[in-house]
Amino acid sequence: MNFGDIFNKAFVEGFANADLGFMEMALVFGLSVALGSYIFLVYRFACRQALYSKQFNVSLAVLPVIVAAIILAVQSSVVISLGMVGALSIVRFRTAVKDPMDLVFLFWSISAGIICGAGLGEMAVVASLAVTVMVLFFDRIQVVRAPMLLVLNLADLDTEEGVLKEVGTYCRYSKVKSRNLTKDRLHMIVELRTDKGRELLKALEKKEGILSVTLMEHDGEAVC
Repeated sequence: MNFGDIFNKAFVEGFANADLGFMEMALVFGLSVALGSYIFLVYRFACRQALYSKQFNVSLAVLPVIVAAIILAVQSSVVISLGMVGALSIVRFRTAVKDPMDLVFLFWSISAGIICGAGLGEMAVVASLAVTVMVLFFDRIQVVRAPMLLVLNLADLDTEEGVLKEVGTYCRYSKVKSRNLTKDRLHMIVELRTDKGRELLKALEKKEGILSVTLMEHDGEAVC
């Protein structure tokens, strides 16, 4: 028996000896379920998207259990670990993650499963609490106020000059984002920042040539 055979035998036996009992596995899966449910609640509370995806949130809750099971299986046998690597290497995830915060929650969920499967339950709990505090804290900090959108339907093109003059009176920043001119009316969108939205709407209501006006906030990127 050469050195390679001795090393391979010791390596395989080392994996084989990493056998967990029923109680240990129950504790791992129980903690994974608890952390998955906790991530579910935090995401539901912190999600500010217009379209909340319940399917994505449910997947976040289930992921820690699945990943913990994979880690436990990898620890139990070197053959399973090699097969798992080969199986996962051919999987391709093509679902686009549109919000960066969704990516944070996705990694959080996977990491919680890995840490629980490795038997470091205290680390998983402490890390989850730290992530929760950071997410909620930085979400409440308003670095810069997002601009508002003023949507206008005007009777003709000549009305635009008077509207922009009125907007400049109540806004510290305004910029025309689009103009859509048809035969009988002008559709215009103005990006602006103001704390006097109600006063601006009242002033525009009194002007001639304005068919309709809408002032709305949006959750897009804000430029300093």
